[in-house]
Amino acid sequence: MTMNNDKCASRIVHQDKVDLAKAQDLGQSETEGISALFKTCGDPGRLRIVHALLRQEMCVCDLAALLDVSESAVSHQLRLLRTMGLVANRREGTVLYYRVVDTRLEQLIALAGSLVTK
Repeated sequence: MTMNNDKCASRIVHQDKVDLAKAQDLGQSETEGISALFKTCGDPGRLRIVHALLRQEMCVCDLAALLDVSESAVSHQLRLLRTMGLVANRREGTVLYYRVVDTRLEQLIALAGSLVTK
């Protein structure tokens, strides 16, 4: 019989640990919100857009040139980021500039980067 290293060798439930974990569990709304944030930022193109917008405001044309993709593709990604409340825009004449709404995203990206470069 082979031993599965991902499972306990015995089937004993430590109810005190389960109860504590339940008491400290994230609520469904918070779980779904965090999951949606990670899903949105989990796309490489959107992550690069957010990273660029943390440094400065940019328009769709600038971002398309940076990412070497079509303006339509950038607009689609920006729409998703705007729907999540991660970016906002402002119009200056005929140019629509985008910016990151909450700069704490920079800390999140830095933390994620440190986790993958361990």
